[in-house]
Amino acid sequence: MQASNTAACDRTVFFISDGTGITAETFGHAVLTQFEQRFRQIRMPFIDTEDKAHDAVRRIEEVCVRDGCRPIVFSTLVKSNLSGIVSKAPALHMDLIQTFVDPLEHELGIRSSHTIGRSHNTVESAQYTNRIDAINFSLAHDDGQSNKNLEIADVILVGVSRCGKTPTSLYLAMQFGVRAANYPLIPDDFEREKLPSGLLPFKQKIFGLSISPQRLHEVRNERRPGSKYAALENCRYEVNEAEKLMRREGIRWLSSTAKSIEEIAAMILQEIKFEPQRY
Repeated sequence: MQASNTAACDRTVFFISDGTGITAETFGHAVLTQFEQRFRQIRMPFIDTEDKAHDAVRRIEEVCVRDGCRPIVFSTLVKSNLSGIVSKAPALHMDLIQTFVDPLEHELGIRSSHTIGRSHNTVESAQYTNRIDAINFSLAHDDGQSNKNLEIADVILVGVSRCGKTPTSLYLAMQFGVRAANYPLIPDDFEREKLPSGLLPFKQKIFGLSISPQRLHEVRNERRPGSKYAALENCRYEVNEAEKLMRREGIRWLSSTAKSIEEIAAMILQEIKFEPQRY
């Protein structure tokens, strides 16, 4: 069975794994975002037996007939017998294990462990502990809750309310083990024309986030519709004053308006020269 493979048809993407499927999905999303097209997405984790692999093939076949074109399969199946079964399905197969692990085995001259879920087996590792500590630190220092232990912060994010400080802080903590505190810049700071006093000893750790007034208005209006807090004129005032303050204090900053959290985090990591833990 082979359906026509045309760019015009709606495409379905499968993320298939003998583990959680997070790696396949993350890699797949990174690739698919390069194309200006929407994809139907189906995640199939824990395909760890031949029966489940055959079931996956049957589902791919059904989608192929329904769509009139081949689905796309991102796979991280470690066991060769399972990947061999799934590879027979009518689809464009993007097998991460064969694409990357096999060439690395040849280059390094050693066999890989071929262990399912090995990338998530970090419960007792220093890297895992560092990330948990970083998450706890970021939660304790969210939205200016505490000035305690700022000397161990890797970065302190500042900006107006709802510009993306909290999600960026948590992303940095969860993905990279960065101890990120975040503090809002408020009208009192603008009137004083100074940073919050508790941050002054740690100025070298501060990084600013800004946002377009229009986008800030939209975000705040979802939370508190019709309020002065969300009014476009107030958003213009706060953003303008926050940017003036950051320029005056010599603080590095960027606009989060058109950037994903991943992009913001990457730029912050580059600026603060954070060195992640080695594998």
